[in-house]
Amino acid sequence: LIANALGVPPKWMLEMGKKNNVPVAALVGAKEHAIRQVQAGVDLLVVSGTEGGGHVGSVSGLVLVPEIHKAIQPISDIPILAAGGIATGHQMAGVMAMGASGVWCASVFLPTSEAETSPTVKEKMINATSSQTVRSRSRTGKHSRQLRSGWTDAWESKDAPEPLPMPLQTMVGEPALDIIDKAAENGHQGAKELATYWVGQGIGLVDETISAGQTVQKFKEEFLDALDRMQNVI
Repeated sequence: LIANALGVPPKWMLEMGKKNNVPVAALVGAKEHAIRQVQAGVDLLVVSGTEGGGHVGSVSGLVLVPEIHKAIQPISDIPILAAGGIATGHQMAGVMAMGASGVWCASVFLPTSEAETSPTVKEKMINATSSQTVRSRSRTGKHSRQLRSGWTDAWESKDAPEPLPMPLQTMVGEPALDIIDKAAENGHQGAKELATYWVGQGIGLVDETISAGQTVQKFKEEFLDALDRMQNVI
């Protein structure tokens, strides 16, 4: 799978994908972007609501998934993977009812035992509520949702400099954040308060550190529970 998140993929990429039987996906956060991607010939869409971590738009997935599903029907009914704040099998059942074929998850795996995230950040994520994330330009120069911390608060203060455009802000921010992470792991309290990472609002639904495999199993059980509930409604 080639997952493209930087505009419409070039024609040669799509042609090589089809020639070699490699699907090309497009990550989108707006209806107009999805339409252009489908017109270009991508194989599937990853539709990310503003609830997601990283670079996301401003529209909720609850609105965006059915909006895009409806908009692409006259062009091509390609599969949609819903993304953004999805951390349970119950949510998976909900977005599939709205037109998605499945889900694309990230944040739910960040506190798992296999994840690259530091122990400090994992602990902060486990204790975080859904309102403790913020869309900030402080990390890359573009709005990206991340865990709220002393770092994000400082960049939002009235005395803070304007973040640099991408990729210059990354060149400023990442070396400093790397130092912060290392200091936090050595027990520096100030560094622990500054530590942050990309994460979606769905982190408020995650309250334990388990393995990736256990996370998938939990999704299956919750999905079946949601289907049983809907059968009872019917």
